[in-house]
Amino acid sequence: MFDFHKDKLRYFNIQREVTQENVIPFIEKHIGTCQGKHILEIGCAEAGVLKAFIEKKNTGVGVELSESRYQIARKFLSEDIENGFVNIINKNIYDIENPKLEFGKLFDVIVLKDVIEHIPDQDRFIPILKKFLTKDGVIFFAYPPWWMPFGGHQQICNSKWLRTLPWFHLLPLPIYKMVLKLFMEKEATIKELLEVKETGINIDRMYQILSENQFTILGEIFWLINPIYQFKFGLKKRKVFSLLSNVPVLRNFYTTAHYVLFKV
Repeated sequence: MFDFHKDKLRYFNIQREVTQENVIPFIEKHIGTCQGKHILEIGCAEAGVLKAFIEKKNTGVGVELSESRYQIARKFLSEDIENGFVNIINKNIYDIENPKLEFGKLFDVIVLKDVIEHIPDQDRFIPILKKFLTKDGVIFFAYPPWWMPFGGHQQICNSKWLRTLPWFHLLPLPIYKMVLKLFMEKEATIKELLEVKETGINIDRMYQILSENQFTILGEIFWLINPIYQFKFGLKKRKVFSLLSNVPVLRNFYTTAHYVLFKV
């Protein structure tokens, strides 16, 4: 199993490949050829996802809150930055009040891949994305539903046993904290896991937020085996059977990744 958190260059290349093979074709299925678009990636990390869009002759902006990951992204995309194809900024998205003034123009596609489950107050956050979009712009989310086997991001645990233990993140908070401390996880790791426990989101909750804010879903995929698991566990990607993808509540337990594309 590949440790994503140590080899940043390989992680960058994995994210680029997954985006090339899965994310961009999914978006193109619903909006046509994704070229000549202006892309915003929020929570871009090392910017492997954004790189895949740039290679498709798009321009873009990556917004990353972590200073260290921002610096890595600027290093990996230095040539694209120099050529004016992309910019990476180190900022909290909530601090951008006037996107057109900040970036010069609005965006045709907004991308959050494995990010929305980390953002607090999603009821507030998702509606503000409207002000970043062009008239016909779309938003793409990829995220692990909170109740899926590894929705707690336990893969970051130091303990090999906890890293492979499904659903233990659903334990009541006091017991969950006790288990993490019992296995001597680092305080920083525990803090991150508890933050995800607070902000994790399920499919039905996502639908509710989108509906309340008059978004229209253009398309979605329910992954039984997340495409990135090819690199994590050597498993071939597989979609949830269509009948099972329509079962409310239960689908959150066996959908390891939900791709959803929507617009205003």
